[in-house]
Amino acid sequence: QAQLEETGGGLVPSGGSLRLSCAVSGITLDMHAIGWFRQAPAKQRETLSCIATDGTTAYTDAVKDRFTISTDGAKKTVYLQMNNLKPENPARYFCAAIRRLRTVRLGCPTVPSFDYWGQGTQVTVST
Repeated sequence: QAQLEETGGGLVPSGGSLRLSCAVSGITLDMHAIGWFRQAPAKQRETLSCIATDGTTAYTDAVKDRFTISTDGAKKTVYLQMNNLKPENPARYFCAAIRRLRTVRLGCPTVPSFDYWGQGTQVTVST
């Protein structure tokens, strides 16, 4: 059974950094692409970044140059390093896996395309 667990959220000041972790079990990172998403209360879930099995990465315009996605295959963990965080409403950050996606050269798949989801971790950026 596929399981994803996000950790690393918290309260951080504007301009600060956080590193989120997505630990996976029951699936393999060489067969699944991983995406990171953010959802604020009463808003739609939005894609932040994704990494495919060929190592390609993609970012939404709002976070590229500030966020970096990476994988540690030995630890079966995908990270999202977030720098220069901006003050915004509290949001829950999720990771998700999609089967058999070799590349994201053309961008991340849509949110409904992902097969497995974690429960999320809360992030709040204060002013």
